[in-house]
Amino acid sequence: MKLKYFLLFLSSVLMLASCRKDFEEIDNNPQGFTTASDGSLFNGIIQSLLPTWNEQFYINNEILYAQTQQAALTKSAWGNFTLGTEDMWSNYYKTLPAIRELEKRIATYPETPATTNMKAMLLIVRAYKTFKLTDIFGDIPYSGAGYGYQDLGKLYPVYDDQRDIYLSLLDDLAWAAENINDTAAIAEPFTTFANFDKLFNGRREMWRKFANSLRLRHAMRMAEKEPQLASAIIGDIIENNLPVIYGYDFITPVLESACIWPGANGFSNESVSWSFREHNGLRMGSNIWHQFSNTDDPAGSGIFDPRAYIFFEGDQNEQWIPFPQIPDQGTPSAQGIPYGSHRDDMGNYHIKNNVNYSPFNFFIIADENNMPVILMTGAEVHFIKAEAYFRGIGVAEDKSAADIEYMNGINASVEWWMNLADRLRLPISGVKFTDKITIPQNLNAASVLMKFGSWNATSEEEKLRFIYTQRWIDAFRQPWEAYAEARRTGMTPREGDPIAHFRMPYPPSENQYNAANLNEARLKQGGDEPGIKMWWIPER
Repeated sequence: MKLKYFLLFLSSVLMLASCRKDFEEIDNNPQGFTTASDGSLFNGIIQSLLPTWNEQFYINNEILYAQTQQAALTKSAWGNFTLGTEDMWSNYYKTLPAIRELEKRIATYPETPATTNMKAMLLIVRAYKTFKLTDIFGDIPYSGAGYGYQDLGKLYPVYDDQRDIYLSLLDDLAWAAENINDTAAIAEPFTTFANFDKLFNGRREMWRKFANSLRLRHAMRMAEKEPQLASAIIGDIIENNLPVIYGYDFITPVLESACIWPGANGFSNESVSWSFREHNGLRMGSNIWHQFSNTDDPAGSGIFDPRAYIFFEGDQNEQWIPFPQIPDQGTPSAQGIPYGSHRDDMGNYHIKNNVNYSPFNFFIIADENNMPVILMTGAEVHFIKAEAYFRGIGVAEDKSAADIEYMNGINASVEWWMNLADRLRLPISGVKFTDKITIPQNLNAASVLMKFGSWNATSEEEKLRFIYTQRWIDAFRQPWEAYAEARRTGMTPREGDPIAHFRMPYPPSENQYNAANLNEARLKQGGDEPGIKMWWIPER
């Protein structure tokens, strides 16, 4: 018997109910899957939001950064990307049974404000995970998936149309945002979730904001293919001033975000440093360098954006040297070991072993405790609203309102990243970002606006490009989101040919264990090769 999904469900027992890497200290219920507490199961679901090790190595570092051109891939040396797609697929389908188990339990509970909140939080996490997977692969098993442990007849789920998945998830998010109850009594079962909420620490108003913000993100993503539905959702949120994750409220910094903060939750996020150290192929590319600096002066005299100092650093001689986004045969190879753990030492920090192009800043990839896993920032919400006002999607076209949201987005992004930099420190030596890196005092949001203020644009198209550029920059540590925006808009910063990579192929295991449904999905979509566009990507 083909038992793939059954085995996945069994492995979910081990993953979600026993001591698990990184989260073992914050999940104190080692019971079996069906006997684990609601909070223990929910904690495992929150854990699953962390990108897997192979996802970061083979998908983010080897493919997505190169496709988004947020960095330069100096060599393509890791062709076995299927290790990454298998990890992403497995992470989702090992977690889905726990989600289905909680759905089943909550359906039997008395309807109270507390159980309503539990349902809403679960719907929001499920939506985030599902959107991320479908935006990488296209059609996926969803409505009938995750039930095999309850019914062996459901071991081989069919693939849902991506459009149907989108509309279902957007409805779920609308319900969650509307029904979260801020007055749920402390003594009610919600406290079980609250104690295990490692995303917002039981702050229900942030869950509501996250739900509405995800609605904005994905309504805008489908705006070209479903303009009426997208406009209705975007208009509902903006016109009714529904709560969203925000970066600035007029001129007051709020700097909200949806992040998992490792140290605050009692674990070290070792996978990021591992993925960069072992991969060692990413450097600052010429594309993003030209969004940060007015000149190619290696001394950095042309840098106008402080985020350059947070995202990247100098070469062995502290010179700013970008790797050509499109190298030719005469381009010198990248050398050095800029991501080696030897640098986590006060005396060895500057030893990069003759690296000859600017690497990622060591602090954002080596700080396992204070560098968060970013799901969404308030700046992104501003940029989505800016696009809505600029293009008249869901709201009346209003270039002035677009400009306000755009400037607030830049303010929010620059301040959020600078505040984060102040918190970063190396995990072993305790060396702080500010001990080693000094951001010039004249660099701030105002210096970015001096270059990218809308008044500098020479056309309406360039103004829109400015919005997309700043959203792309803010998503520097969310390459999967930047990948979505590059595919959707075709207007994010880019050197060379337009993007022609639109999806990841399904993992090989699906061909072995769910072949009939997989083949039907491939046929319906025209294939799953990287050049095949998924549903929400417009034709150009």
